[in-house]
Amino acid sequence: MNSFSGLGPSFGFLQSTAWRAALALVVVFVMLAITGWTAIRSNHQEDPNPLGTAKARWQHAAFRGHPLPDPDGTPATLRAFFASLNGIERQQLADRYPLVVGNMDGAPVQLRYRANRTALDQARAVEQERASDHRLTPVGRQTANRLKGRFESMMAKGRQILAFDPAGGGRAAEVFGDLTTARRVSVVVPGVDTNLTNFERTARPTIAPVGMAKSLYAAERDARPGARTAVIAWADYTAPAGLGVEAATGQLAAAGAVRLQSLTRSLPDADSVSLFCHSYGSVVCGLAAHDLPSNVGDIAVAGSPGMRTESRAGLKTRARVWAMRDADDWIQDVPYMEVGGLGHGADPVDPSFGSRVLSADGAVGHAGYFTPGTESLHNFALVGVGALGDVACASDDSDCSAGLA
Repeated sequence: MNSFSGLGPSFGFLQSTAWRAALALVVVFVMLAITGWTAIRSNHQEDPNPLGTAKARWQHAAFRGHPLPDPDGTPATLRAFFASLNGIERQQLADRYPLVVGNMDGAPVQLRYRANRTALDQARAVEQERASDHRLTPVGRQTANRLKGRFESMMAKGRQILAFDPAGGGRAAEVFGDLTTARRVSVVVPGVDTNLTNFERTARPTIAPVGMAKSLYAAERDARPGARTAVIAWADYTAPAGLGVEAATGQLAAAGAVRLQSLTRSLPDADSVSLFCHSYGSVVCGLAAHDLPSNVGDIAVAGSPGMRTESRAGLKTRARVWAMRDADDWIQDVPYMEVGGLGHGADPVDPSFGSRVLSADGAVGHAGYFTPGTESLHNFALVGVGALGDVACASDDSDCSAGLA
């Protein structure tokens, strides 16, 4: 006999309802995936995990007669290690292990920039060779040539690459402003289909991580010219490729949350850190929220599919939580629920969630929140510089700035 047979027809109805809801989530995400979103293409490198290989070499090496620290150790531990070295010794490690040092939360910021420039040059040389390798298909050579161009762009004078990993679709982070002296740091966490090939864009630049961060940095400087701010375009996690089932679950977001927590712990000198999380990036921020350092004072989400919780209280954070959504954003058609691991929970702009809901006037659609001249970007900038009393609330949450100076 079925062990649930004694529970009666109501239990069967609940089972049926749950399965229908789960199926609806899958159908919605798949339909969205085939109506304009495409998966990224792997760059098929000779070494599928160059950062992992470099870390293995680091872990089996010695320096000054002593083992090197765990490359995945805490930012505090790694900060102390580098503080024990002189400038020449730090540079020796960066030259020998550029991918490791360039991705090491806790290593000196300027050293990471220099190490990543070396790592980018090495990756560029690999793609240049692949671009002329006739064993590859024309599409493979075209992809290699495109990546070579991306790496050359990221090596341009003045760019500050805080993280770089060429494996798979690739990961990266870039800083705008002076991170070493900034008192307020804003971190832009992008969503689905984030990878090295679209880390930045020439057309419609503010829908890509670099353009989002540059736009926010400029808006913060306009909002408070004297503020010592920096903005990080943080595409340093593996995002879902397209809006399929991966985007409907939290597995990649959970791994990204760990990385985001590490990044924020590596910013101890900032008086205030604010997270600006777009689309699936808000899932990452939601999962990271419970274990962020105390100087993370604000978490702002835009176009969110949910934060893997049913309420602000479920985030278990002391940070202020802000949310916005444009009236034309298609994300509102995604079911706000979580069933069997599918879906991301309640709608952050719903009054019952408990966020402070900001106006997104002028944003236009899902990708327009960082467009210059929009109220959405201006609100983000005000949060970033701490001018919280000046934010424009959504029409149905006129008290979103209540109690804030």
